[in-house]
Order: sequence, then structure tokens, then C-alpha cells
Amino acid sequence: MARPKSEDKRSAILDAATRVIVTQGLSAPTATIAKEAGISNGSLFTYFETKVDLLNQLFIELKAGMAAAALKRFPDESELRKQVFHVWSNWMDWGTSNPEKRSALAQLSVSEEITPATRLAAHKTSAGLTDLMERIRANGSLRAVPMSFVGAIMNSLAETTMDIMINDPANAKKHCKVGFETFWRAIS
Repeated sequence: MARPKSEDKRSAILDAATRVIVTQGLSAPTATIAKEAGISNGSLFTYFETKVDLLNQLFIELKAGMAAAALKRFPDESELRKQVFHVWSNWMDWGTSNPEKRSALAQLSVSEEITPATRLAAHKTSAGLTDLMERIRANGSLRAVPMSFVGAIMNSLAETTMDIMINDPANAKKHCKVGFETFWRAIS
């Protein structure tokens, strides 16, 4: 009888993969990831059939974690602008507090190894964010452009804002607000 899989080991592998991707990129060998996780290379394949499977699962985990952080304590009853600022602020906090996850997610986001099915699954984990973006876009200046364009603008401004916040932590809250105001003016 096969031993049951450990959620702690699975998490350790995903955490190790995140760290290794940041330092060595997506081409890092699975043996390096396994060593970082404190397991044998063979054990890694007990949890993930292939390296591509590992990368796809990591992508979903990181996207879901980011979305959950952004939507934490979401103010359902607030006006739209306040809701969007809440999500923006939480996203900035997540990104500046989790630089390794942010960096790994950025690399995975542009990887051809991430399948369309995985991208769809990751998109579903952030349905609340997508709904919020659709509500903004519906009546804003970008209502006639594809949602992917709106998302790209938001992501670019968010990444820039996080970089500035990290480089000038004494003024991080100010930079967060400026980044949001720039985004809000662009889309509302």
C-alpha cells in the first residue's frame, strides 16, 4: 500500500520551488528544488508527476494566495472606489511582504510551460478580483478595450508601485496611494 502524501511535504516542495526559481530561474533542475525542500528527487515526483506539473501547480498556488490576500476583509458594502483601494492596498502589502513569491509568479506568468488550462484554473481562483475589475471597466474610460488590456495596465502600475515602495519604505504608504490614484484615473 502506498504511503499517504503529506501536505507539509507538498508545501515544502512548493516553497522550495519558489525560492529556487527566484535564484536560478525556471530552468533550475528538480534535484535542486528537492534538495532545497529537504527531500529526495524521487520523492518530489511522488507529489508532482513532472517538473511542468510542479510549475503549473506553483502558478495556481501563488495566484490563489495573491488573490486571497488582496480580497482579505473585502468591504462588500462600500462604494466601488473604496473597494478597489482596499484590494490595491492589500495587493501592495502582499507583494512587498512576499518578494520571492512575487518574483516567482512574475517568471511563471510569462512561461510557456504554464498551460492554458492552468491559466484558466488560476483565473478562477481570483474570480472576485475579475468581477471587481469588470465593474470598474463597465462604466470607465476603458470600457471598450479587452479586459486583458485593463489587467495589463493594472499589473504594470502595481509592479512599479511595489518596486518604489520597496525602494523607499519610509514613504511606502504615500507611494501606494499615488499608484492607486494613477490607476483609478486611468480606468474610471
